[in-house]
Amino acid sequence: MRSPWFNKLSVFLGRGPPLSWLLLCFLSIVALIAVLGSSTSNTLDFVTSSSKPDIYSSYRRLKEQAAVDYLELRTLSLGTTRPKELDLCGKERENFVPCYNVSANLLAGFKEGEEFDRHCGMSGLGDRCLVRPPKDYKIPLRWPAGRDVIWSANVKITKDQFLSSGSMTKRLMLLEENQIAFHSEDGLVFDGVKDYSRQIAEMIGLGTDSEFLQAGVQSVLDVGCGFGSFGAHLVSLKLMAVCVAVYEATGSQVQLALERGLPAMIGNFISRQLPYPSLSFDMVHCAQCGIIWDKKEGIFLIEVDRLLKPGGYFVLTSPESKPRGSSSSRKNKNLLKVMEEFTEKICWSLIAQQDETFIWQKTVDAHCYTSRKHGLPLCKEEHDAVPYYHPLVSCISATNSKRWISIQNRSSGSQLSSAELEVHGKYFQPEDFYEDLQVWRSALKNFWSLLTPLIFSDHPKRPGDEDPLPPFNMIRNVMDMNAHYGGLNAAFLEEKKSVWVMNVVPVNARNTLPLILHQGFAGVLHDWCEPFPTYPRTYDMLHANGLLSHLSSERCDLMDLFLEMDRILRPEGWVVISDKLGAIEMARMVVTQMQWEARVIDLQNGSDQRLLVCQKPFLKK
Repeated sequence: MRSPWFNKLSVFLGRGPPLSWLLLCFLSIVALIAVLGSSTSNTLDFVTSSSKPDIYSSYRRLKEQAAVDYLELRTLSLGTTRPKELDLCGKERENFVPCYNVSANLLAGFKEGEEFDRHCGMSGLGDRCLVRPPKDYKIPLRWPAGRDVIWSANVKITKDQFLSSGSMTKRLMLLEENQIAFHSEDGLVFDGVKDYSRQIAEMIGLGTDSEFLQAGVQSVLDVGCGFGSFGAHLVSLKLMAVCVAVYEATGSQVQLALERGLPAMIGNFISRQLPYPSLSFDMVHCAQCGIIWDKKEGIFLIEVDRLLKPGGYFVLTSPESKPRGSSSSRKNKNLLKVMEEFTEKICWSLIAQQDETFIWQKTVDAHCYTSRKHGLPLCKEEHDAVPYYHPLVSCISATNSKRWISIQNRSSGSQLSSAELEVHGKYFQPEDFYEDLQVWRSALKNFWSLLTPLIFSDHPKRPGDEDPLPPFNMIRNVMDMNAHYGGLNAAFLEEKKSVWVMNVVPVNARNTLPLILHQGFAGVLHDWCEPFPTYPRTYDMLHANGLLSHLSSERCDLMDLFLEMDRILRPEGWVVISDKLGAIEMARMVVTQMQWEARVIDLQNGSDQRLLVCQKPFLKK
């Protein structure tokens, strides 16, 4: 729709005023705003840090409206018409996840489990449309209430699936009329997630699980996480636990974990490496995760070894790993024997066994692998360049890496030492890292002040009133689509916002993901010309700084990118894009088709950078 002042101007000048008149009027208004605003200093400063948060007055609103009207006039001057708004997709695509089309994969010849793997080339684009929410979808409860109670209509799970759930964490649920309630932390009595976590801590020599951080365990990859209760407990201990589980059409572990506000993404141990660099996690955990670890000559264990940092732990809890005395346990004994023999080849030590839980520790000696008579060969350096869904390999990774540092020798606390930064110096200079963090400390205050529904609503407000700051817990799941050094994540933590951030590093950008993961953040490599491995409606906020300019030289289609953003964004969720004016202009035209509310904001720092702040509406049909 045209802005109100534009419509009034059309009435005054007639139906077809000359374009030159419109441009003259617009330039006059811009000049007037500049004169009136020359004495004020309350502008949005994206680069320079300030001791006080910036204040946005009615002057800011005039500048935003002027930017919007400029783009409308520019569209008219180019002789283009407003693009048609996209329609909602059919009901069958409410839980659509691209790249996981099992039927198409079978037809393409994939078998032996590979039909369940990620194959983006097999997924046809189909009609361009907006994935609709389910009929009874409701906005998730705010954190931390949303961790323990979710709306049952928001996830695709049948009652039979719920009742037949057999894993430890799946049983910690209560199904009510329109909600799924998880046992609160203080109420875990049966199956004992707290007791289980404490047991693991004691098995690795700690007094309690509150000592995980001091022992170097900061990041945990939870394979086949059930519905996230173990991960939720680890998050309460200030650990970063990321759930990775297979794609499931219904009853998805990943979908329920994300709905609870817990880090999760779709990932398989089938035929390809997970999109993480080597030496990424302090612990890999599998509790009845359904993976046959001795299959394919132990190649899945080799992938775990690649992901584990030196001195890291592999925790396996499974009834099949427990030796029993009966004749029916012969298969279990054989499995355990195979595991023991293979883990010795890859320099793991079985440090503890209790009941159904076994814990192995990866060696801290990089020379151990070459000293074994029947050990595995070392990978070539190019194998570890950018591990983006590469085929699984039967070799040992990263033994010559500068990042080969025992987790027990890592400095404690959130601040990285200069020595730790130098390890990652191949990709940046330490001063760049600190400068980036300072920028985001300032920028987050500005961003947060913009995330208020009052900007895009018709709520009554007296003239001159300022927008109140949004509540601290209005968002939980955040994705930084071009994370750089993870500065936005660090700024969120410093501001004590109750969020977690999925830090995405584009595959063709500088690979800063090892540094991001070293800070204890969640992160992943991704090609934004492809869909992201998650379910619809799983993120509250998407942030992209410079991503559009970065992708301008790629094969990506801008509309496809924004359709994917719309798919993974929750209704009433937020998008903040920082980029050059030309990229912002194109993006604004696209989001108009998607029916997002949008504001273009001039950063007033002398550059051609602009902010595009959008909110996705709650569309129903």
